[in-house]
Amino acid sequence: MGTMPRTARYAAHILLAALALTGCSSSAPPPAAGSASPSTTAPPSPVQVCTSLVSYWAKETLMGTKWSGLDWEQKGLSNDQYAIHEDAVAAGRTEERTAGRDKVLELIDRFVAQRCADEGGAMRS
Repeated sequence: MGTMPRTARYAAHILLAALALTGCSSSAPPPAAGSASPSTTAPPSPVQVCTSLVSYWAKETLMGTKWSGLDWEQKGLSNDQYAIHEDAVAAGRTEERTAGRDKVLELIDRFVAQRCADEGGAMRS
């Protein structure tokens, strides 16, 4: 599929700008010198990012949604993640013939989580 429609690109740019601005602002005052730092959540690991991203796009592809035709770069996948995506979609289509859509979505989650873990997040391009 080509590029995103102009309206979608505009909306994506607005969303990214809003997220960037939101991430930079903080309503909490900085911690006092010498005080213990507040607990913060750790950023997601490469394996978690891989699993979330690839699972999402594999499910979208299997369901044939509007944006499922984007290419791997537009989906934000590395080359290795795209390979996992393609394998997951192929496995999902095979499973769907015998087990139905609900089982396919469960399979995708397990399949992608295992492959992303095996490949340490599959971040290589």
